[in-house]
Amino acid sequence: MCTYHTERVDMAGSSGKGADGWFPLSTASVYFDHPVHAPEAHTLNIDFLNPSLGPSARVAVEMAPAAAEALAHAILSGIRAGGALSE
Repeated sequence: MCTYHTERVDMAGSSGKGADGWFPLSTASVYFDHPVHAPEAHTLNIDFLNPSLGPSARVAVEMAPAAAEALAHAILSGIRAGGALSE
């Protein structure tokens, strides 16, 4: 179900790789909605972007809910393993 709820995250200190190579990220938008390309009815979508660099400074990801949950766990596990986040 589409909620129109969007979380925005500051991405300072991060980079993304697009068609023109690497660029600094400024923002990520996370939302649950209909995908454009993924073969699912609804997906968790993340847009990594830097609007000040124009529309090509964007990396979009559409994930099935189970894949998004697995990724979230893997991200937290990786950060904990690196000692950057406490349990």
